Amino acid sequence: MNQAVLAQTIDRVAFDSAGLIAAIAQQHDTGEVLMLAWMNRDALAETLETGRVCYFSRSRNKLWRKGESSGQTQRLIELRLDCDQDAVLLMVDQTGVACHTGRRSCFYNAVRDGALVSISEPDVSPDQLYPS
Repeated sequence: MNQAVLAQTIDRVAFDSAGLIAAIAQQHDTGEVLMLAWMNRDALAETLETGRVCYFSRSRNKLWRKGESSGQTQRLIELRLDCDQDAVLLMVDQTGVACHTGRRSCFYNAVRDGALVSISEPDVSPDQLYPS
């Protein structure tokens, strides 16, 4: 991406007081919602420049390149901003599972018949994704 266009795009984003924006990852061809994470200015710029999705880890206080330890990467297909430009929708091509629990999607808990239930089992053991 042209550096001037990149800077103009990032300048339009309404980051919160902590310098973050919510980022929803969605599988580009199925519409499946995979996860919600956070991006700061650097993560957003890196994602747009490289096409490999990068987030900001609030718990580790550093950039987190999706799949850097698990191999479960996200390739950016398209980035969209919402109407207030305070949330990002990342249309991605997900390799493997998106959730650290080993499930395809982080949204595996559902309220059904008045109870919270798990609607999917892990596809991969978290121990396989993140060996000690």
